[in-house]
Amino acid sequence: MDLKKYFFSDGIRFECIQCGACCTGESGTVYVTEDEIKEIANYLKIDEEKLKKEFLYPYKDSYSIKELENGDCIFYKNKLCSIYPVRPMQCKTYPFWLKNLRNEKNWNEVKKECPGIGRGRLYSAEEIIEIILKSPL
Repeated sequence: MDLKKYFFSDGIRFECIQCGACCTGESGTVYVTEDEIKEIANYLKIDEEKLKKEFLYPYKDSYSIKELENGDCIFYKNKLCSIYPVRPMQCKTYPFWLKNLRNEKNWNEVKKECPGIGRGRLYSAEEIIEIILKSPL
């Protein structure tokens, strides 16, 4: 694969600073798998049915995380993700989603929202592609 065709061929610096920009505001769908549901329930020390009833809603073949009226993730409290160590893959792979990296214009829009872009370690193009392939988006 010729990685020189990507605008990120020289890599991208990124470090999650847990600012909450991707967890708040505009409404969205955060897909969670059955394995992630088990992990989150264990982390919160509640049973899966309670997790599904109080924090999730049915979505496609699994569930999505509920949001508050203002679009904030239900797990984002006091400027922290209350499930950060076990957050869904969709959250773990942000901002390296295909829709964000499809072209430089999209990436520049994401950069405006995410202060972690441009900081931290340099992700190679190969690593970025691996992350894209892991993301449910």
